[in-house]
Amino acid sequence: MNDPGETLLEFPCQFAIKAFGNADGDGDFSETVYALVKPHAPDLQRADLKTRDSSRGRYVSVTATIRAESKAQLDAIYTDLGASPSIIMSL
Repeated sequence: MNDPGETLLEFPCQFAIKAFGNADGDGDFSETVYALVKPHAPDLQRADLKTRDSSRGRYVSVTATIRAESKAQLDAIYTDLGASPSIIMSL
């Protein structure tokens, strides 16, 4: 059985975090993602975000590429994304 703290990633590394939300939600979804990720990745710039609408325009995805320093950092980001009512899903 694998150790739950084990990861296949070698840190530090570039890591893409993707978050999905409703396109018709309140405000700018990319700003929501930025505000949730930035405290954990201080080097994150708005230029590091890529936004894409779904084919029918109902959903939007934002990919934030960060320099990941540890598994704990990634866990904290995903915890904050998961706690936000604006985020439908994150990968």
